[in-house]
Amino acid sequence: MSDPAKLCVSNQKGGVGKTTVAINVAGALNHRGHDVLFVDLDPQGNATENLGLMEAYEDEPPTLFDCLTNPEQREVINDIIREHPEMDVIPSNIDMTAAEPELTLSRRSGEQLDLLLKTVEKDYDYIIVDCPPNLGNLMDNALYATQNVLIPALAESTSKRAFELLFDHVEALELDYEIDIKERGVIINRIDVRKNQANEMVEWINAAFPDIPVYEIRERADVQKALEAGVSLLEYNPESDMFDAFLAVAEGLDAEFGFAEVNA
Repeated sequence: MSDPAKLCVSNQKGGVGKTTVAINVAGALNHRGHDVLFVDLDPQGNATENLGLMEAYEDEPPTLFDCLTNPEQREVINDIIREHPEMDVIPSNIDMTAAEPELTLSRRSGEQLDLLLKTVEKDYDYIIVDCPPNLGNLMDNALYATQNVLIPALAESTSKRAFELLFDHVEALELDYEIDIKERGVIINRIDVRKNQANEMVEWINAAFPDIPVYEIRERADVQKALEAGVSLLEYNPESDMFDAFLAVAEGLDAEFGFAEVNA
């Protein structure tokens, strides 16, 4: 198998549905027949919980924290990968709350996740990393390891400042590490078409990113119900009108990364 496509789902602004987007994009890629590894890099462990793996969040060491911060524990990552009906998962853990200061002490603080993923990447078509909702060492690790970013945003005016902060941070990281991080898409999440501001922001985002795919996800109760059931919307309700919306994201990523649909 060739190297997998690696993608982080990132927005330092909280409350934009970042984890929801990450899980459903991973589920859509699985629906298209791909082997997916989902990495929950957020110390809060929301994705771990929403994928029905909350017991892993309280596991005793070794955990993702140990694999990420201790090079001698890197190979243990194979032992902490959990199976899920739609994807394999590297769960977060309560110990990840101490990862930021620990990584600060590392000689290669922004490269640890990249080194870690190299030990498992051969088994997957896609690796999806769910970032924490703040700028810091964990976010830097995700951006460096994947060098591709999918940006969830809400259809509200605060998203403008969030875009600016994220792009400034990405540009600084590119300069520091001499890399090129590609924006693979913007997902406008939880759109309420009944609100004028939402419709205006959808227009603004589409106009602001003419060279980046922009996907629109409307507010739907089934999206949250799916997470409560521990699966993506694509597994929970194939009849939802947002099924095709998330599938369009996966199709777009396949086109960008040069993948064909496995189950064509």
